[in-house]
Amino acid sequence: MFPIIDLFAGPGGLNEGFSSVKNSDDSYVFKTLASFEMDSMACQTLRLRATYRELVRSGGDLRPYFEYIEGKRPWQAALLGNFKEAYRKAKAHVYQVELGEDNRPEVDAFIGAQLGPEEQRGHWALIGGPPSQAYSLAGRSRRTGDDTFASDHKHFLYREYLHILGKFKPTIFVMENVKGLLSSKNGDDSMFQTILEDLKQLDGGASYEIRSLVVDAEPHKLDPADFIIRAEDYGVPQKRHRVILLGVRSDVASIVPRRVLTKADGAVTVRAAIETMPNVRAKTSNRKPKVHQDWPAVQAAALRDIRTSKMVAKPEPAKTGPRAIGDYESWIREDCPSTTVQHEPRAHMVSDLARYRVMAELAERVGKSPKYSDLPASLHPEHQNIGKVGTPFTDRFRVQIWDAPATTVVSHISKDGHYYIHPDPEQTRSFTVREAARLQSFPDNYFFEGPRTQQFHQVGNAVPPLLSKQIGEIVASMLASLTD
Repeated sequence: MFPIIDLFAGPGGLNEGFSSVKNSDDSYVFKTLASFEMDSMACQTLRLRATYRELVRSGGDLRPYFEYIEGKRPWQAALLGNFKEAYRKAKAHVYQVELGEDNRPEVDAFIGAQLGPEEQRGHWALIGGPPSQAYSLAGRSRRTGDDTFASDHKHFLYREYLHILGKFKPTIFVMENVKGLLSSKNGDDSMFQTILEDLKQLDGGASYEIRSLVVDAEPHKLDPADFIIRAEDYGVPQKRHRVILLGVRSDVASIVPRRVLTKADGAVTVRAAIETMPNVRAKTSNRKPKVHQDWPAVQAAALRDIRTSKMVAKPEPAKTGPRAIGDYESWIREDCPSTTVQHEPRAHMVSDLARYRVMAELAERVGKSPKYSDLPASLHPEHQNIGKVGTPFTDRFRVQIWDAPATTVVSHISKDGHYYIHPDPEQTRSFTVREAARLQSFPDNYFFEGPRTQQFHQVGNAVPPLLSKQIGEIVASMLASLTD
């Protein structure tokens, strides 16, 4: 098995894909030696998932795991026998720490101990994605005019990744970040070009050839856009566009073949991802809207108007991929629990429930998500600037469309569900954690620890595991070429 070390691991989406790659004899290709993450709840999720993987690989009893995630057995009652032994091994490689210069000595010591003596290490891979808030378009928009933004330490956390590259010299690395990295600047300098230049002059003398996973071309002929991976092109039911760099150490690059991802035969849509899930309805919250109206009556009137209005021509639905849908369903449903876990909707204000109901039916008729301005005035949000010229975020309520991949699931889903309204008008709610996880391509037996807000946050911050698996297969073939 080839060792992997995961930096800025989050809840483990990138690791999950790599850890699922198998050889032709059904043995596993990769073994995780270390996962580094600063968030305590994400670390709990990582430990639990690593326990599950250890049980699967050792042929252990999975019943305590499933009984725990289904709420049938408390943690202490599950922590017995080979489950306890598997958890002990999982704890040994999940390391909670904030990566940064101050903590480099302890991180370096842990990596060195996990890898063993340099002369015995062989080929291995480093994976991970430095935090992206400093590069994302939304993050930059929120901090417009903030004089401290340029010096934000999050801009430079990629240097921790580069430090480990220089010190430990993995054969291959995979670095993931948001598409906004390509347009992000620190002062007058492009952050993307800065990172590429820094990769050419690593401490310790190591250097890497940077390749694209979607464009088969010599590195010097690649444009920045050639590093963007569109997840919906590879069987993920979500329009998630990310910059992913594949680095091959220069001393072996000439003998490692280039490989690129193979596109799916069509889209996996929201319908394919979540339509078969149990129907659930949201409860009402205790929060009172500022404007007091008879919301059921307002909703009923708006629905009558929609149903008597002329149909608007719908856009063509996405071309679905039968093979991609089959691969997705097999991935999601393998060894699934007996009940659907983490599928409880959050409560919403009555006013929002009325908007969700009307917007979902309108979206169903026109084939796209309406803006709040498409609603009658009685259903407009209670904001002072609503209706004024230049009102921001006119799409702050967004219905996900049945016959297309979802829009990007981001960590902000933990704050509210307005951007993730369920397309079924009868359910009248935002997505559950499990539905968001399905759009991210997490298997149904993947459990996110912590309160629901933390669960949503973890899902939104992750790399889609099904995409990661395909990247892992490419990395596996490259590493195998060095051992043939």
